[in-house]
Amino acid sequence: MLQDNDPDPNPRESIDFDVVIVGAGPAGLSAAIRIKQRNPDLSVVVIEKGADVGAHIISGAVVDPVGIDALLPGWREEADHPFRTPVTEDRFAFLTRKLAIGLPALLSRLMPPLMSNHGNFIVSLGEVTRWLGQKAEALGVDIYPGFAATELLTDASGAVIGVATGDVGIARDGSHGPGYARGMELLGKYTLLAEGARGSLSKQAIARFGLDQGRDPGKFGIGLKEVWEVAPDKHRPGLVQHTFGWPLSNDTGGGSFLYHMDGNLVSVGMVVHLNYKNPYLAPFQEFQRLKTHPAIAETFAGGRRLSYGARVVTEGGWQSVPKLVFPGGALIGCAAGFMNVPRIKGSHNAVLSGIEAADAVIEALASGRQQDELNSYENGWRTGPIGRDLILVRNVKPLWSRLGTLLGIPAVGLEMWLTTLFKAWSLLGTLRHGKPDSATLEAAAKHSPIDYPRPDGVLTFDRLSSVFLSNTNHSEDQPVHLKLADSDLQRRSEHDIYAGPSTRYCPAGVYEWIEEPSGPRFQINAQNCVHCKTCDIKDPNQNITWVPPQGGEGPVYVGL
Repeated sequence: MLQDNDPDPNPRESIDFDVVIVGAGPAGLSAAIRIKQRNPDLSVVVIEKGADVGAHIISGAVVDPVGIDALLPGWREEADHPFRTPVTEDRFAFLTRKLAIGLPALLSRLMPPLMSNHGNFIVSLGEVTRWLGQKAEALGVDIYPGFAATELLTDASGAVIGVATGDVGIARDGSHGPGYARGMELLGKYTLLAEGARGSLSKQAIARFGLDQGRDPGKFGIGLKEVWEVAPDKHRPGLVQHTFGWPLSNDTGGGSFLYHMDGNLVSVGMVVHLNYKNPYLAPFQEFQRLKTHPAIAETFAGGRRLSYGARVVTEGGWQSVPKLVFPGGALIGCAAGFMNVPRIKGSHNAVLSGIEAADAVIEALASGRQQDELNSYENGWRTGPIGRDLILVRNVKPLWSRLGTLLGIPAVGLEMWLTTLFKAWSLLGTLRHGKPDSATLEAAAKHSPIDYPRPDGVLTFDRLSSVFLSNTNHSEDQPVHLKLADSDLQRRSEHDIYAGPSTRYCPAGVYEWIEEPSGPRFQINAQNCVHCKTCDIKDPNQNITWVPPQGGEGPVYVGL
């Protein structure tokens, strides 16, 4: 067995399972449930870096129930399911600084069918994953929350044979503190990586096995979200509102959402595409500015903010999905990049991918195989429901990026209609994405700083008070989990050329440039990190790498 980057010679305790799953999100839990549904005798473990199931889960979220219908066909008859708020109305609007130009009812009905939310549900995805976790445990799945998988374990042939969790109790200087304990080895015949977008082990597997060869670069957006309790007269249960335009410039992709849940709760959020050019742009500040628009602010008059969080989402879609399988395992869910960009939905495909990967695992184990490639999963997804969902929208992100918002939105609407009518055929073929998001920033000299208004503490807020609402916590005396490869490069490039965009793209105030007599010093406030992974994607030199801190740390999201 090869133990990569393991400085402690003392052996770790190991436990054997049939299947090891990393990540207790919709994909990982669905895979675990499906395996136990089909063969209760198989041993399945799910490890989760959050303090509990759902602690790190954040999404819009309007959920298409197609995946849950396939996994748990009788769920609608249950009294305690979390799908309590069906969508009753869709609204779309283009925002200018003062106006909201709504799409007339007739034009709304002319939207491509896939954009309709009829039959979907407004939910807290964290609540959904906790419900799925209960289902999995009832079937005999072992779930270990509070354990961060930090290492892929491989055998002499290079096949993945499981994962190791990180050691705990390591002091910031690398010494073993009084609470030091070795991590564990969880060994499996197959290992499924369900870490979500830009997972650390998924990133390693993609690089180690060349899974992205022949694919377009991965593309991402940062999603920011708050949950508010609003005045009863402002609440419209089941209302779904989407906007594009202001406060983002025409050449910066993204949009906003307002989802009215039950209990006078409203989710408000914004997604900013991470291929933006202006290094002075701050997604968190753009989100706060959004709420001051007259059409948005009225919803929150007399309300109070309850929670906040941020997370990157995958946006590459069809062209960017890597090869999903490697010797000994597979990528599932958003680790594979299955989000549908115009629908702002990925959880349905996450569940479906968990089902498809589980079926491949069952087939392999039944035939006596282990630690090989699950080729039926790789070969089947593009012609299955996930592929049919993604191929229709494959040109949305490239068109939007090339044409900007004003021309791009009409163009993608027409494109989606044509791909729907002509069964995925497009006159444009399949457009390419171009540069990775880390390469799209332009030098600060080409742009002017953006004058963002100060937060008022009523409707708009600063980052630190927002991080407080995310319940984020990290032990201060541990190695910094945001790894800076070259501090001099950071100063010469990130600071001197790009004017320190890390201080703006991070939604949690992790990064600071502090001016000292000897020159600027880069400071990393790792305790603030909400595990969004933006720095791992947007740093112009790919000089920052996110790795998991001690298990159980980070945000503890409520209602997101």
